[in-house]
Amino acid sequence: MQAKTGDRIVIRGRTVESPDRHGEVIEVRGEGGGPPYVIRFDDGHQSVIQPGSDFEIAHDQHT
Repeated sequence: MQAKTGDRIVIRGRTVESPDRHGEVIEVRGEGGGPPYVIRFDDGHQSVIQPGSDFEIAHDQHT
């Protein structure tokens, strides 16, 4: 999995009641675009993420 700054991400909810979380990659800490990633979620929360199977990247089309 590879990402770059500005890519949008979605973390899928694990249960029916859990909403998806959306955010933006603001820092890539791994080599060659690999994880971990610093994510700013749409609610303003920031977190370092090691992606799992519920993680999707929508690559920024403007760079």
